[in-house]
Amino acid sequence: MPDDLAPPAALLDRLAALLGPRGLLTDPADLEPHLADWRGLYRGRAPCVIRPASTAELAVAVRLCASAGVPLVPQGGNTSMVGGATPDEGGRQVVLSVARMNRIRDIDPLDMTMTAEAGVVVKAAQDAAEAAGCLFPLSFGGEGTAMVGGVLSTNAGGNTTVRYGNARELMLGLEVVLPDGQVWNGLRRLRKDNTGYALRHLFVGAEGTLGIITAAVLRLFARPRDTAVAFCAVRDEDAALALFRRFRDRDETAVRAFEYMSGLGVDFAVTHIGGVSWPLASRADHVVLVDLASSRPDAGLRALIEAVLEEALEAGEVLDAVVPESEAQRAALWRIREEHPEAQKREGASVKNDVSVPVSRVPELIRRASEACRVLMPGIRPVPFGHMGDGNIHMNLQQPAGMDGAAFLARSHEIMETVNAVVRDLGGSFSAEHGIGRLKTDMMENWRGGAELDVMRRIKAALDPMGLMNPGKVLP
Repeated sequence: MPDDLAPPAALLDRLAALLGPRGLLTDPADLEPHLADWRGLYRGRAPCVIRPASTAELAVAVRLCASAGVPLVPQGGNTSMVGGATPDEGGRQVVLSVARMNRIRDIDPLDMTMTAEAGVVVKAAQDAAEAAGCLFPLSFGGEGTAMVGGVLSTNAGGNTTVRYGNARELMLGLEVVLPDGQVWNGLRRLRKDNTGYALRHLFVGAEGTLGIITAAVLRLFARPRDTAVAFCAVRDEDAALALFRRFRDRDETAVRAFEYMSGLGVDFAVTHIGGVSWPLASRADHVVLVDLASSRPDAGLRALIEAVLEEALEAGEVLDAVVPESEAQRAALWRIREEHPEAQKREGASVKNDVSVPVSRVPELIRRASEACRVLMPGIRPVPFGHMGDGNIHMNLQQPAGMDGAAFLARSHEIMETVNAVVRDLGGSFSAEHGIGRLKTDMMENWRGGAELDVMRRIKAALDPMGLMNPGKVLP
């Protein structure tokens, strides 16, 4: 890298002395996994990756970098869909990985809380909660890689938001290293704490631009003792929403997930993912996966799911359905949904739109956005899927068969704007759960301009006046 861009050698020496050989990576082979995002949209450069093992080490490293004017890019599992954890191409930004900060400090089954460090993998948090007889409900396709710090920094959603809320609703307290190296210890396990500004909520969803989350107090829940799942072919998008309403009206607290998929999306999973097959007697254009759960062992969810499906079959909303008889069958049905991103990746180039609208407008979103994109680009293949129960649909568009992938991606902005025009008209948001990262900063002025964006900029300037925390992300 050019000498004028490289961090001072003295800084690297101090970081090496502070962090040791496991805590400072400089070999190009070691850096490589940290320099590109999961989707392959961005590839940056970095002089090093720092991997502190404690909050104290991280705080000193931040102070050293701040003193040298060197920007930091916080990184957890590096599963961002919007380039939120990728350094730029300049070669000066230091990647700060929290992967070694992976201790679960405390679990209290009576308080129903877990205190976990930022580098704890979400699946490990789930397993630890289960071992304590509890449930940590955050669940999504990347849970085996994504880390607690990252999911809080992006306010991740996932499959169970309809029942438990986003990551923000699962957080009671935070520990954060501020841009100047100060440590704010807000690891409070309180459900009620009205003592001024709720600082913890500044950092959730800020994508590391205001400070680095190092630990969190997470909410736990009672472990499910009765569950039921169904994979259903439905008449159309309106029938899918009608089925959701039937389950919600019967027992709102039992609906843990309600996922919509297009037949094309399932086709991609069947084609590209080994062991995945259509579970119904025949293919369908529209399917939903409903997942019920209750902490009551006598909740009778199997009977409930069968009764609702019978009503929906009689009403013509459901065309066919399968209810698994074993945990293996349940997992196989969920795998169809979870493999959608990977299957689309293997199918070729796709433009991803993580959008949300009021739940009642989801069918209209899917129809109108699909048609608008077909008009824009004949042959384009809409692959909508996602969390119908909370209004968040991944309105993804696959390249036309035979079209060059690079040529298709060159029109990404145009395609996203076509979808967003429909989303705006329906009173929605252009980013539901993936965040802004690098991909969507140019949309912020148009969608959040005026007083809202001005307040965001003032907060950023107050906490990070030198602009060293994850520069180039979130704010235009």
